[in-house]
Amino acid sequence: MFYGEYSHSIDNKGRLILPSRLRDAAKGNFIEKFYITRGLDKCLFMFGEEEWRAVEQKFKTMPFTKQDSRKFNRLYFSGAVEIVPDKQGRILVPNYLKDFAAIKKDVVIIGVANRIEIWAKDLWNEFYQTNLESFEDTAEKLIEGL
Repeated sequence: MFYGEYSHSIDNKGRLILPSRLRDAAKGNFIEKFYITRGLDKCLFMFGEEEWRAVEQKFKTMPFTKQDSRKFNRLYFSGAVEIVPDKQGRILVPNYLKDFAAIKKDVVIIGVANRIEIWAKDLWNEFYQTNLESFEDTAEKLIEGL
């Protein structure tokens, strides 16, 4: 449902404009509320409410008696914030999330099917360049047998 790669900037008030195609996709899927949290690889994950609830349900079933489970859930859910874009499609990204993802001003927003990822532009460029060469090998390993 969310696809593409978009370059944007955080404004002086800490707001980020969601690309119109992502806003249209959200509207087409009746998504009005999002949740943003710490993601993996130093980016932010942003889910529509229904997808957030599905992920939340999965993570709630992780055994709290396991230390890794407790650590992951603490960091993942303590970082979460509910976001409703304003009429111009802007969202306010909290400072602690911007700090986590090393976001200063320039960002890359990518659609990854069921979620949106928000990256510091330099970290996205580094990730992209580092992983592009292995894209086909990775696909071969993951997609084999599907």
